[in-house]
Amino acid sequence: MDDATPIIVWFRRDFRLADHPALAWAAASGQPLIPVFVLDEVAETYGAAPKWRLEQAVRHFADRLEQMGSRLVLRRGNARDVLLKLARETGAGDVWWTRAYDPDAIARDKGVKAALKDAGITAKSHPGHVLFEPWTVSTKQGGYFKVYTPMWRAVKDVNVPMPEPAPERLQAPDDWPQSEALADWALGKAMNRGAAVLAGHACVGETAASARLAEFLDGPIDTYKSRRDYPAEQATSRLSENLAWGEIGPRTIWHAGMHAQLDGRSGAEHFLKELVWREFAYHLVYHTPQITTENWRPEWDDFPWSGEEDEAVLRWKQGRTGIPLVDAAMREMYVTGQMHNRGRMIVGSYLTKHMLKHWRTGQKWFEECLTDWDPASNAMGWQWVAGSGPDAAPYFRIFNPETQAEKFDPDGDYVRRFVAERATEPGPDALAFFDACPRSWNLSPDDNYPQPVVGLAEGRQRALAAYAER
Repeated sequence: MDDATPIIVWFRRDFRLADHPALAWAAASGQPLIPVFVLDEVAETYGAAPKWRLEQAVRHFADRLEQMGSRLVLRRGNARDVLLKLARETGAGDVWWTRAYDPDAIARDKGVKAALKDAGITAKSHPGHVLFEPWTVSTKQGGYFKVYTPMWRAVKDVNVPMPEPAPERLQAPDDWPQSEALADWALGKAMNRGAAVLAGHACVGETAASARLAEFLDGPIDTYKSRRDYPAEQATSRLSENLAWGEIGPRTIWHAGMHAQLDGRSGAEHFLKELVWREFAYHLVYHTPQITTENWRPEWDDFPWSGEEDEAVLRWKQGRTGIPLVDAAMREMYVTGQMHNRGRMIVGSYLTKHMLKHWRTGQKWFEECLTDWDPASNAMGWQWVAGSGPDAAPYFRIFNPETQAEKFDPDGDYVRRFVAERATEPGPDALAFFDACPRSWNLSPDDNYPQPVVGLAEGRQRALAAYAER
């Protein structure tokens, strides 16, 4: 291949320069690089908040490339057709990208790779989205892991390659292909007035993600294990947003955590375990792709969950279940685009166990509302809390939001922060919920706080009875 032949580097959910094997190896070739983002058949399915956050990631990354004398070429359409056309336009001999592992992305990528190969164009997929390729980690019997703890034991001492530094320069092509305008795509349109609220909480881009990691390592990591379940505290890394869009690489985080562990930081190992929990999700979504749409345990197929979108589901979505901790967590999601992990377990348990609603209802709603939405983590998280998934919480383990609040929000700070009706003088985040939520809900901070959709004792007994009758 002539050194003047361009390489197309196809960016998807990996908007960074460092810890990016595909980009590092392409830059080292000395050939011209054409960075590309395609609003393709997978990205078009994203929910309102993920699409809004995608727009922020693309805009920021495009600006970063411009600062390096490069560009991000934007195209919209079927990935296979767009990339074939672009390769022919530019004379590119290679198309490189970072591997994805969820079933929709795999189907897309297989189609792209086959079409490029048929056209005589080299297609190369590279690691970078996870620490361990799913097929490289196996049980002693050679199968995939179905339980988290054995997987952690298997990988905790495995060598993880050091992340590549950001390239110092990216060779530009002689002629740049035409690019569509990001503004014309209006990716944030579905967020309507909620976009302005989310903008105040988003942490966008590689530089901001690195700063967020450094801030966590400066202090909160020491109490991570003991305080991470307290939603009113800044006790977690909050890196899920940046990991979801690839603004920071998992190897960067892993090695930072390993250094902290070697330095004797008390919460470092538990932090690394949570990073491997994300790995476990991708390990499972690769080996058992049905986890994204079906009960991972088929024996749950006859469980009497309701999929009806009734008044009770609406009140759950609105953060008006009458259960303060559940409502605070749901409102946090509308205001910040994220939800504390303890909150995710509690709202999931209340929906699937107290309310007996299908986990798919919650999974789809989170897909619509979370700026840190991740297809593998979202699917596994919902099945875990519902009891139908791998390594699941037993069905009879039903989170009691009242006792959870007593333990993890004893002073009620988290509830008051987000539930205006429970505060004497509502703060900005509590009031911001009414600016972020859909106008059609017609909600006001002057509304009376509702009675519970389902009482905690009543819901627990109903759930246990349903479980006993299976």
